[in-house]
Amino acid sequence: MTQTVAFIGLGIMGSRMAANLLDKGDVNLIVFNRSTEAAKPLKDKGAKVADSAADAVRQADVVFSMLASPPVVEDMALGENGFVSAMAENALWVDCSTVNPSFTEYAAEVARARGIRFMDAPVAGTREPAASGELTFLVGADDEDFQSVEPLLQTMGKKIVHVGQVGRGTAFKMLVNAMLAQSMLAFAETTLLGEKLGFSRDFLMDTLPNLPVTPPFIGGKAELIRNGDFDAQFPLELMHKDLHLLEQTAYEVGQPLYLANLAKEVYGSASSSGWGRKDFASVFEFLNRH
Repeated sequence: MTQTVAFIGLGIMGSRMAANLLDKGDVNLIVFNRSTEAAKPLKDKGAKVADSAADAVRQADVVFSMLASPPVVEDMALGENGFVSAMAENALWVDCSTVNPSFTEYAAEVARARGIRFMDAPVAGTREPAASGELTFLVGADDEDFQSVEPLLQTMGKKIVHVGQVGRGTAFKMLVNAMLAQSMLAFAETTLLGEKLGFSRDFLMDTLPNLPVTPPFIGGKAELIRNGDFDAQFPLELMHKDLHLLEQTAYEVGQPLYLANLAKEVYGSASSSGWGRKDFASVFEFLNRH
């Protein structure tokens, strides 16, 4: 049965996710983005472009949101003119934004108070997996809601992990980003040390990513570094934001994060030095120059 689906937030990730929904799903797609230019390719494919987030969601059975930060979700979804207040009763809001777990719990409470079902489904993956429909979804939802939306998630992702109840997806995404951020720094520092020890960059870029101790994503980042091409697949400024949320979450549960907090400061310094809109692999060049 054809569903009416709204998608709010058409940035690097959201635009590609929405395109896969439109191409592969049995949906009538309505989209909204503050910058209307981002919606044009989807309009050309047959999506309806709404004038506001509220207009986008009014008739939707399912609403996906992919927004940059908790304040943006607060403004777009939960504020006085937020889209949750315009959703039909018993519609399902699937928030794919990377936010902190306590914010997810707050968003879920607001939604439930208005008769809206809620689930969190942040993603692991960057621009290219988003475009090819190969993201990993980390889902926090009750079983019935998860089963109802899984076919839509499968149009955008190759792996759908039901982590647990609402909030568990967001919590697990914090762990993923902690490993991602620190692994990138470890590779950058190791490579720079290797160069000082006399190894060529090409040798290091060919060898280090293929060792059993190296995370698989490093191979792709090594090519960005080798080519000096830091066009954002995942912007460094968002990595810094995510580490700030990680720090906040760790404080709330009473867990010290010595290394992750150091990583947050490094990414913050890189962002304020002009690398924020570049891919987070550009932290290599920041360290190289400082």
